Amino acid sequence: MAFAGVLNDAEVKAALDGCAAADSFDYKKFFKASGLAAKTADDVKNAFKIIDQDNSGFIEEDELKLFLQNFSASARALTDKETKAFLSAGDSDGDGKIGIDEFAALVKA
Repeated sequence: MAFAGVLNDAEVKAALDGCAAADSFDYKKFFKASGLAAKTADDVKNAFKIIDQDNSGFIEEDELKLFLQNFSASARALTDKETKAFLSAGDSDGDGKIGIDEFAALVKA
C-alpha cells in the first residue's frame, strides 16, 4: 500500500468499504474515515505526490478517476459523476485540475 506507515490499514479499509458501491464516494467522509484529514500538512503533501501519478504538480481528472486505487490496488475506479464532483470540489481556481494547496484544502475541509 502506498500509504503504509502513514495511514492505518484498518481505517483505510473502512474508508474504502464505505464507498465500495458506485456513486457512493464522498471525499469528506473518505478523508475523515481514512485518517488523512487528521494528518499533518507534510503527510497531506506526501499523499498528493502519490496521487499525482505523472508528477505534473497537479491531480488531473484521469488521476482522480483512479484515486481509490492509490489506497488499495483492488479498489474500484470512481464513476464519471464522482470524478467530476470531486474535481469540481477541489478545483478552486477553475483550471481543470487540483494543485497541492487545493488538495490540502480539500482534505482539511
